[in-house]
Amino acid sequence: MSFTLTQEQQEIRAAVSRLCGRFGDEYWLQKDDEGGFPHEFHRAMAEAGWLGIAMPEAYGGSGLGITEAAILMQAVAQSGAGFSGASAIHMNIFGLHPVVVFGTEDQKRRFLPPLIAGEEKTCFAVTEPDAGLDTTRLKTRAVRQGDHYVLSGRKIWISTAQVAEKMLILARTTPIEEVARPSLGMTLFYTDLDRSAVEAREIPKMGRKAVDSNLLFIDGLKVPVEDRIGEEGEGFRYILHGMNPERILIGA
Repeated sequence: MSFTLTQEQQEIRAAVSRLCGRFGDEYWLQKDDEGGFPHEFHRAMAEAGWLGIAMPEAYGGSGLGITEAAILMQAVAQSGAGFSGASAIHMNIFGLHPVVVFGTEDQKRRFLPPLIAGEEKTCFAVTEPDAGLDTTRLKTRAVRQGDHYVLSGRKIWISTAQVAEKMLILARTTPIEEVARPSLGMTLFYTDLDRSAVEAREIPKMGRKAVDSNLLFIDGLKVPVEDRIGEEGEGFRYILHGMNPERILIGA
């Protein structure tokens, strides 16, 4: 097996490196010292089309694969941006892949173009304080009430929640005691991060200060049925379509 980069892949690395050259050590040092999301960097990546590198061309993306996405992320980190730069765009690359695979045509047209264009930022709301790495034990509940769901619970270590307009959130719609196996009964939503019902409390940490980490308190968040991704109760299976490729990007 050859791991030699193709001409196109080499051009991707070179182009991303040139863009990152506009954001030198002083820029990232200031972000690491003072905090604050790197909006300028995020905007530049969006304008160059890199936020949609792995998204379908029909919605404004480039339609490339995990290899090209990993090359992009490695070039960003290697430029000196490190995890601060990589984390600022990480969710854009494969985070919404569950929407690409399982979303309706209407959902794809509503959700993907604004993310690819950098007009909206999103966060990945899965991890919880009491569940640890066992996602099947999450306690955030989503209760169907007519044409919407009502969500309540807590999420922790949620990146970019201070600046996000949207969130991809996993919640339990059927109690774990009532399902055939623990991975069932969870439902996935992509919806507005309504700050009247969601408090995002930033967590102080060492390093990567440019990209906030948060504890979310969700109290009575109303989510339209139209914002549910796929079938009720199948959310855990869907979320893996984003989590698995994202792990490759973290390694890169």
